[in-house]
Amino acid sequence: MHGEHEQIRAGAGPSDVDGPIAVIGVACRLPGAPDPGAFWSLLTDGGSAIGEPPADRWDPAVLGDQPSAALRHGAFLERVDLFDAGFFGISPREAAGMDPRQRLALELSWEAIEDAGVVPGTLGGSRTGVVVGAIGDDYATLVRRRGLPAIDGHTATGLHRGLIANRVSYLLGLRGPSLTVDSAQSSSLVAVHLACQSLWRGECDLALAGGVSVIAGPESTVEAARMGALSPQGRVFAFDARADGYVRGEGGAVVVLKPLGRAIVDGDEVYCVVRGSAVNNDGGGPGLTVPDAGAQEQVLRLALERAGTDPAEVQYVELHGSGTRVGDPVEAAALGAALGAGRPAGDPLPVGSVKTNVGHLEGAAGIAGLVKVALGIRHRLIPASLHFDSENPAIPLRELGLRVQREPGRWPHEDRPLVAGVSSFGMGGTNCHVVLAEPPPAAAAPGRAVGSA
Repeated sequence: MHGEHEQIRAGAGPSDVDGPIAVIGVACRLPGAPDPGAFWSLLTDGGSAIGEPPADRWDPAVLGDQPSAALRHGAFLERVDLFDAGFFGISPREAAGMDPRQRLALELSWEAIEDAGVVPGTLGGSRTGVVVGAIGDDYATLVRRRGLPAIDGHTATGLHRGLIANRVSYLLGLRGPSLTVDSAQSSSLVAVHLACQSLWRGECDLALAGGVSVIAGPESTVEAARMGALSPQGRVFAFDARADGYVRGEGGAVVVLKPLGRAIVDGDEVYCVVRGSAVNNDGGGPGLTVPDAGAQEQVLRLALERAGTDPAEVQYVELHGSGTRVGDPVEAAALGAALGAGRPAGDPLPVGSVKTNVGHLEGAAGIAGLVKVALGIRHRLIPASLHFDSENPAIPLRELGLRVQREPGRWPHEDRPLVAGVSSFGMGGTNCHVVLAEPPPAAAAPGRAVGSA
């Protein structure tokens, strides 16, 4: 039997919150993958959802003579404008004024809770937390472009980024912490870190964590292009010699988190567990948006220490892997120093990046990588990282003890517990790393269909 309302409301004692945090529910809506099952198929088929923007997003003429591939490629959701307002008790007028990310967060939270085997309506009054990563304000730009007549009584609540998380808490009557996190591109993984911290401190008994991103207008894409961040080739070549920038993506994911001990007692099915996590900042360096290898190495080591995990136990790392000329070599150097050094010559650490499949989801990038790893642990398979032909000359993989996962494959040491890391880094230097592992046999449910309620 899954956790019931009375159990969730009872409050957790200190003994209940020691140890790993279980991921008991997953929902995602990603380019080319409307649910976890479709996402897993996309990954294992080696699929790419990168293409041109939907025709109804914006007039291509507004882009002028900008580089075609950099601005005219991305990974987009279909019909992001559709929303069942009545299902959530929201009027059509209010729904029209809501940032699509609020709507997406509501849908994903509901689906994730159902996937955890909990009836959403039973959570009212519970100490359930909500932490959502989100950056930028595309929809606000669209509304304000229409001038003062477009502002109405729903504009403030519809556009305020903080309400992305608060809307979920309000709808379900949740009384745990509720906040929207913006640490740039690391936001959604930082959201997972903060949600786990809240559970470990006993502030909440259950938590929803994730991130959402919607590319509602062309302005933010032009900003990224003029910053030199986007790939002129319209592909993400993580760690490859052709790496020249990233491709933007949109979508989101939410996971349901619960102390593992409570999850086992309640009979919850567990995708994976969070052993530990860490967050830091570059704290200076050659430039505001230039990553620092020392700081990244530090956050990796700190996360492993908090997880009680030896670097040799880690069998895979889901990279930030944005495919930029500066970022990839820095990440590789940090990863090699923290996890690759000392590994046997014939046992390099596999790495990969989901950005090669679905683009860079920016505020939701880290949670996309975490869901990929959670599904990989459940299926005991590591999907391929796409578009890798030859290593970046600035990334000596062999010396660093790393290898890019070029084909779908089994975990390197299936006789040991499956352990993986997930990294996400913000352009302002906020770095996050999370250590995941397979659940103990008592909590595992290998026969369960991925994404089923």
